[in-house]
Amino acid sequence: MKMTEGNSSGKLEITMDDVKVLIKKKDEIEEQIKAYYDMLEDQGVGVSEPLVDEEGYPRADVNLYQVRTARHSISCLQNDHKAVMAQIEEALHKLHANDKAKREHDEEEARVEMMEQQVTLPPPYARVDAVTQGSPACTAGLRVGDDLIEFGSVHSGNFQNLQNIAVVVQHSEGKPLRVTVIRGGEKVQLSLTPQRWSGRGLLGCNIVPIQR
Repeated sequence: MKMTEGNSSGKLEITMDDVKVLIKKKDEIEEQIKAYYDMLEDQGVGVSEPLVDEEGYPRADVNLYQVRTARHSISCLQNDHKAVMAQIEEALHKLHANDKAKREHDEEEARVEMMEQQVTLPPPYARVDAVTQGSPACTAGLRVGDDLIEFGSVHSGNFQNLQNIAVVVQHSEGKPLRVTVIRGGEKVQLSLTPQRWSGRGLLGCNIVPIQR
């Protein structure tokens, strides 16, 4: 487990690598337990059969030292296995809690950032309510529902009516215009070049004013 950088409280932060290390340890313990069980099976005994005969003498048909060693090792390893399983469960719980806390923190940061951006964005003065496929507006990336805050030299501070935009378009044929819109609460900048195409006009979109 690694120490979180800048964590003055000294708490350890659980990572997925830590969980993998614990799982590997669990697998190793299980392999050892299996090896000792195989050893007992080779001796023809289990973990509880008596090691003395009917007369109370040590059995001569088994290696008593190996059997006792295997039984003792299995008992110890089973305790180790129980402990590491508890560690894995705790680590997974902490990992899930850390992921949840990080996700909530990221969501809160994104919400605050969006709110700050919404506060600083100028009010839109017009909205795109139609975009024709294959038109200059479509090629530029303009979408239905985009709110205009800048169209060439026309911005929220000097917009009076749609004629302002029409004049800019007429004087900018073949020249790229910087268009700034609000889309999904975020500011998006586009480059739109008014030009002749197979449809009507120089843009291929419909723009309506927003009542303020």
